[in-house]
Amino acid sequence: MILRNILKSFSQDLAIDLGTANVLVYVKGEGIVVNEPSVVAINKETGRIVAIGKRAKEMVGRTPASIVAVKPLTSGVVADFEVTEQMLKYFIDRVRSGLAVSFIKPRVVVGIPSGVTEVEKRAVENAAINAGASKAYLVEEPIAAAIGARLPVNEATGSMIVEIGGGTTEIAIISLGGIVVHRSIRVAGNVFNQDIIDYMKEKYNLIIGEQTAENIKISLGCAFPLDESLTDVARGRDVITGLPKELEITNKDILKALEKSLSSIISSIKEVIEDSPPELLIDVYRHGMVLSGGGSLLRNLDKLIYKETNVPAIVAEDPLTTVVRGAGIILEEIDVLGNILAKSDYKKPPK
Repeated sequence: MILRNILKSFSQDLAIDLGTANVLVYVKGEGIVVNEPSVVAINKETGRIVAIGKRAKEMVGRTPASIVAVKPLTSGVVADFEVTEQMLKYFIDRVRSGLAVSFIKPRVVVGIPSGVTEVEKRAVENAAINAGASKAYLVEEPIAAAIGARLPVNEATGSMIVEIGGGTTEIAIISLGGIVVHRSIRVAGNVFNQDIIDYMKEKYNLIIGEQTAENIKISLGCAFPLDESLTDVARGRDVITGLPKELEITNKDILKALEKSLSSIISSIKEVIEDSPPELLIDVYRHGMVLSGGGSLLRNLDKLIYKETNVPAIVAEDPLTTVVRGAGIILEEIDVLGNILAKSDYKKPPK
């Protein structure tokens, strides 16, 4: 027992938000130490990984034919197991340091979308174990986000969270440590980017890349009309001439581009509200719903939600990190909060 406690004192246990767009890593006792894109650059000829994270994202759309930049996670679940494992190993190794690295493997808490299958759970757990974790715990992202936003998830009161990430939007009402009603839809930040790409091509005959669409979304993105107009310059290739082209666009363009996807999110929010038990719905109406994830940063999203649902919406503090902060709180207090971890039938594979 004494030896076990000594070894635990050396352990660098981790919480990981394994997102479609970004990987965030929280180290027990230290906080968030990694926040990088979920992108891996691979040499197709040799199979060798060239870069991971920020360096790999910088290569998107700029690589020679022999190098491809891939996103190993799709809609929050593992699409490429081997690449996900290598990416996790890279980040886990990067944050481990000192004597503990040689003989102690960290315990890891990983956020996953709500409603994933047992196969998808095992894929995440296997990836974490093979990347160097001694044990992998899973927590559903809506619960992690709610804890990160400091909502009273373990109390007998209804808390509503809308987590708009890169691959999925997770909508849930939580009470007594569990999800009572939820929806998980594959409409989120990456779809917003594609909406902008499609809109620019259809309306302006302009082909733009994914990173340009992301930048436009940040500079002009809105979910409801703004009081003042915002403008930016979009640069790309003219569909007709094939030559470089630039033009000025406004926030009204992006509002139009995102119209369909935002409608899908609003419809799912309404479904969750309609399926909620009346007593919990009273709590939600009284306290409002909390918005988190990168998509919650769209200007006036709270106004759109209130207009469509009559329920107040509040953007969480630092919404990009709510999931990993919540997973970190669980990691720090696992003896108390372990009951809210996702159950799995995972068995460690034989060596």
